[in-house]
Amino acid sequence: QVQLVESGGGSVQAGGSLRLSCAASGKTYRRYCMGWFRQVPGKEREGVAAIGSDGSTSYASPVKGRFTISQDNAKNTLYLQMNSLKPEDTAMYYCASRPCWYGGSWWGYDYWGQGTQVTVSS
Repeated sequence: QVQLVESGGGSVQAGGSLRLSCAASGKTYRRYCMGWFRQVPGKEREGVAAIGSDGSTSYASPVKGRFTISQDNAKNTLYLQMNSLKPEDTAMYYCASRPCWYGGSWWGYDYWGQGTQVTVSS
């Protein structure tokens, strides 16, 4: 059983920045990997950023160059630094966890946080 709790969301003007955090506890996997997803009502949930067991990162094309995923293993915390925010980034952002043996970047996530809302105004 893994518990994930996101924080750091809020409302910002276009061009602003936010840093999301995801605190993880109760890990059941020897090795697990993390990702960030987002969802807007009426649209499919989409992957935003993911990090592998070797520290490699993957980003969805709309956020490349603007968002950075990182983790602090000592604190069991995942981060998403979001810069140059656009109104199109407005969504509920979710932290998720998966066993590291899954291939690709967007599959196999079995634990999810409650989400944190990000709203970007023009």
